[in-house]
Amino acid sequence: MKETSLLFKEEVYRIIGAAIEVHRELGPGFLEAVYHEALEIEFTARNIPFESHKKLTPKYKKKSLKKKYEADFVCFHSIIAEIKVEERLTSKDQTILLNYLEAEELRVGVLINFGAHPTLEWRRFVCG
Repeated sequence: MKETSLLFKEEVYRIIGAAIEVHRELGPGFLEAVYHEALEIEFTARNIPFESHKKLTPKYKKKSLKKKYEADFVCFHSIIAEIKVEERLTSKDQTILLNYLEAEELRVGVLINFGAHPTLEWRRFVCG
């Protein structure tokens, strides 16, 4: 039987661990900006390399467009982490994350929802 392993398994595990800690400390009910700042603190404390509010450039027929996207985080130079504060994650959230991954030519993304109650909601996506 062939063993398959998850792409960036350990890195995603560390990102989600940081998000769980932020959710445990703050609980639901804050604005996205509050969770964003708290995650910056937690990522730093856990030595998770990240870029905050990373500008992404979409392409059309291999040409860069003037319009920019802004991902919440790019962690480990390889994983886009998008945070939300909603009752539940939607297919629109998934589509946006997949577009971000394509724009940056990355394969792994994580949606993290701090608005879900009672526990943190998160989903891992791999494209390509």
